[in-house]
Amino acid sequence: MQEEDIDSEKKAGPSPLLPDQRKNRSSRLTVLISTLLFASTLLSFAVTAPHSVRNKLTLWWLDDKTPQQSWVPSEVAGDEYLLGVGKADITGPCVEINLMGYADPNQIGTGLRQRLYSRAFIVADPSRPADRFVYLVLDTQSGDTAVRYGILSGVKALGPDYANYGHHNLAVTGTHSHSGPGAWLNYLLPQITSKGFDKQSYQAIVDGAVLSIKKAHESLAPGSLSVGSTKVFGANINRSLFAYLANPEEERTRYNVSSEDDGSVEKDMTLLKFQRSSDGKNIGVLTWFPTHGTSVLGNNTLISGDNKGVAAYLFEKSVVGDDTAAEGFVAGFSQANVGDTSPNVLGAWCEDGTGQMCSFENSTCSDGRSQKCHARGPFFTANDEGTSSCFEIGKRQFEPAKKLYDELNGSSTPIRGKWVKSFHTFHNMSSYEFQLPNGTQATTCPAALGYSFAAGTSDGPGAFDFTQHDGNPNTTSPVWKVVSNILKTPSEEQVACHGAKPILLDVGEVSTPYEWTPNIVDVQAFRVGQLVIIVSPGEATTMAGRRWKNAVADEVKTQFADEEDSEPPVVVLGGPANSYTHYITTEEEYGIQRYEGASTLYGPHTLAAYIHVTLSWVSSLGSSSATQPPQGPEPPNNTNRSLSFIPSVIRDAAPLFKDFGDVVQDVEAAPYPIGTPVTVTFVGANPRNNLRLGGSYVVVEKQAPETLEWQVVCDDNDWHLVFRWRRVSELLGTSKVAVTWETVDPWAEPGTYRIRYFGDAKSLGGTITGFEGVSGTFELVD
Repeated sequence: MQEEDIDSEKKAGPSPLLPDQRKNRSSRLTVLISTLLFASTLLSFAVTAPHSVRNKLTLWWLDDKTPQQSWVPSEVAGDEYLLGVGKADITGPCVEINLMGYADPNQIGTGLRQRLYSRAFIVADPSRPADRFVYLVLDTQSGDTAVRYGILSGVKALGPDYANYGHHNLAVTGTHSHSGPGAWLNYLLPQITSKGFDKQSYQAIVDGAVLSIKKAHESLAPGSLSVGSTKVFGANINRSLFAYLANPEEERTRYNVSSEDDGSVEKDMTLLKFQRSSDGKNIGVLTWFPTHGTSVLGNNTLISGDNKGVAAYLFEKSVVGDDTAAEGFVAGFSQANVGDTSPNVLGAWCEDGTGQMCSFENSTCSDGRSQKCHARGPFFTANDEGTSSCFEIGKRQFEPAKKLYDELNGSSTPIRGKWVKSFHTFHNMSSYEFQLPNGTQATTCPAALGYSFAAGTSDGPGAFDFTQHDGNPNTTSPVWKVVSNILKTPSEEQVACHGAKPILLDVGEVSTPYEWTPNIVDVQAFRVGQLVIIVSPGEATTMAGRRWKNAVADEVKTQFADEEDSEPPVVVLGGPANSYTHYITTEEEYGIQRYEGASTLYGPHTLAAYIHVTLSWVSSLGSSSATQPPQGPEPPNNTNRSLSFIPSVIRDAAPLFKDFGDVVQDVEAAPYPIGTPVTVTFVGANPRNNLRLGGSYVVVEKQAPETLEWQVVCDDNDWHLVFRWRRVSELLGTSKVAVTWETVDPWAEPGTYRIRYFGDAKSLGGTITGFEGVSGTFELVD
């Protein structure tokens, strides 16, 4: 490959200038300065102040805020609990592994935009320490059965101090990012596009999750909880509105508040604030809000936490040095009833030259196919694989969350009720018979996926001739007719059970070479005071989530009305968690058979079954309850028998007359205006040799004018520092690394900088040796 081709690729796709960052920074700061009537003094301070202080003056989230003399923690009138938070790196191999989410075998990782994390939140009853729960928020596509088994095993290995953690009180949720490395899931179907199972990818998640729990456990201290909610606009729309409209009009009307909040998706974000008692400082926040992790598009090959990773990153950076926040503050942005939501808020459009939106019913274009139907984020015109839109949607979640946090610091609704309760059971969803609320009998089915499953969505269209809503054997490629029968031809009973769903893949009745999808699901819920958390193993749609939450709220009010200090329940739903059971729609949405309905595994009564099982064990959440549901049939753990066709790293080599870490193309001698990307290319080695968990592949260092010492100002966690790797020669084992600092970064400021790269090379004999590379110095100027 020619040098200029590599350099061109490395510079491709930097984030353009984002609204309300640099272009608004100076104008809004000027207003603030003039309002405070000491412009010259403040301007001088802003220029000479340390980096962290200057950022507090310039970043957009502090615009229009009134400076305070000092912060005095407010007293929370709620009950006291033991609270702990922890955060740890779970970034798996960022190259040569298929990304998990879009199910595109050609979407192979080439680098890293942002490290992935596990964020752990523990709540315990001080008087009954065994009564506790741990809620994990992973920057992954979902929770997973094998990963959960691995985490439980790892926590048990930590020793007797961790004996109180188990199946009943561990929730493993994913933010549903579609931009993380795959090949870590338990079942065969999601392993197909990733060429099987990768132990390194799996172990990174397990080890990081265990470490985050350990940190949270070690930080346990008395504290209080407060809860609040706020509206989030411009961060989600309903991508299957045609199916949503099949729900009863009377039901939809209850949620239609205004044209901006018409009920088609939930605009409410719930925030739980963790405040320790010793000094009144906050140690973390946990939020629930639904929007898909599909801001970054299917042509992206860089690892990131998508929009919720951005929101958490911005929140955690915003409170560094803040008097209200303790060191090590953790912000978790959990999913909610995400199933039919999209962050691509400009809607689905046909990229076929017609300038038309995709068809309302089945998301197709003028050729009758779905492949040219693509949803658009707020900055869809930027040629950057959705990067700018992703940052913006993350920002749109962060800003109201931060505003709500600030409000709760002044006046809050405390969590009251000394109880901390949880339950969990494994439940077999194949052929489960139960009674619906109207008295009729219903049955779930062994898992199966319909034809519209293969059509994908406007966030990520499928690769073949499938369409949503009207997909069936007569409207699709003949190839898939053959493929669907390779698994198993569904029986008449299976076809009848799934009703409106024309079955494409009868995955729930196949166990060769091992299970393709789960039939055994996790049903789980937590309760602390008036807060109840439903832990969903699938992606509940907007209305499905509402029905589930409403049913639980009604049952809680009925069963626990006589409890002392009882408050009206606040019910949230988090997921996809613990396993991945695809989608959960209402029965009416299921009948439409768009993507979400076709991906509702257990037939038309899937939602009703989840609700029925959940309500059956709500009594375990009672303030004096000491009972747990039976564990139920354990799902299989396929980690040691999963197939893998992922090649390992054979060796790395440096080109002739070069060493690892040598600079191939250095920074430019001329100063870089802020907003201009800075790129340097190094002789590299495969990053799979060392994941550098808790560390960094690359850093930006700034030289202190007074001491001339170099200080790290950016690393792998920072959104605007991008690490790209390219294999130059498979035969020779040579590769190059390009590092780009996109100085539209809101934290970028004038100064002298350099870029440092940390790599690890593997010899033919298997020895791995670390090395470093460093760029020349460069100036960043206004």
